[in-house]
Amino acid sequence: MFGRMNQRSLGRTGLRVSELCFGTMTFGGDGIYQAIGSTAQAEADRLVGICLDAGINFFDTADTYSMGNAETILGKALGARRKELVVASKVRGRVGPGPNAVGLSRGHILDAIDGSLRRLGTDYIDLYQIHGYDALTPWEETLRALDDLVRAGKVRYIGASNLAAWHLMKALGISERDRLARFETIQSYYSIAGRDLERELVPLMESEGVGLLIWSPLAGGFLSGKFARDRKGPEGARRVSFNFPPVDETRGYAVLDVLAEVAREHEVSVARVALSWLLHQKVTTSVIVGARNETQLRDNLAAAELKLSAAQLERLDTASALPPEYPGWMITVQGRDRLEAISPEKRFASTAKP
Repeated sequence: MFGRMNQRSLGRTGLRVSELCFGTMTFGGDGIYQAIGSTAQAEADRLVGICLDAGINFFDTADTYSMGNAETILGKALGARRKELVVASKVRGRVGPGPNAVGLSRGHILDAIDGSLRRLGTDYIDLYQIHGYDALTPWEETLRALDDLVRAGKVRYIGASNLAAWHLMKALGISERDRLARFETIQSYYSIAGRDLERELVPLMESEGVGLLIWSPLAGGFLSGKFARDRKGPEGARRVSFNFPPVDETRGYAVLDVLAEVAREHEVSVARVALSWLLHQKVTTSVIVGARNETQLRDNLAAAELKLSAAQLERLDTASALPPEYPGWMITVQGRDRLEAISPEKRFASTAKP
């Protein structure tokens, strides 16, 4: 069933997942998700089959995607193959009109998991992720409820999404203190046009062994190849009227210029280079790709085979580099005295001058 694709460990666990993950936000097309996609069951079955043939064993969804319809479609598309695959879903978003049909309370989590299991047609979810931060619910309540799901066998691992670094570190500390299941992954926005998480989250992930699952790797279509300095995107494109994720266009177009150069050198699409750049980042566990059609999907899948040279990566890194911010630049300056191969005597001599 499976084609060739690199597998990576999910955080600190022994579970192996494909370096590309298929996201199902385009499935269903209900409510606010109509603008993103409206993939029906027959097309979903075909796209999932293409993913399996390419070696993808990792599928991501959420209970809020088309109000649960995406989970239903994915469950049917996977069918009897489900046991061989890794399925991720999420909880936190609003799924009903009541005051408790949203958030990370114990009550909502226990209700939500049963709904997701029913729609997916499975008795367990491999990776159950909180979809964001809930300012009204203590971490202890959320983490205890998630730990109970792991102990009950309804969930095998837990993950987070869209958290600040301090949120994640606090949650990891509570899990360690109380001996609860811990977040093994964080699903975050990351792209060559949006590298903000490198400031705080990447060092935390590297320190604590938390895996990174990347959403919107093409910056909401900005890196799809449809946008350029002299071409602001096709009429009807979602990003034309909805700048999400937000992109600094001054820096963004500078990145697109270099992406286009590298794409021409490989004779591939700009999107494929943008995805390949993410796969070259050592913090990446899996990049979540979605597609409205087979052409998009096959081009995205081909990114797993594209190897960028050191010189090309350096050009891309330079064009997309974040502007220095405090305290990052101060940590770098002070770190030179500890990390660079310069003798203490020489260092002192160069800094002691009035």
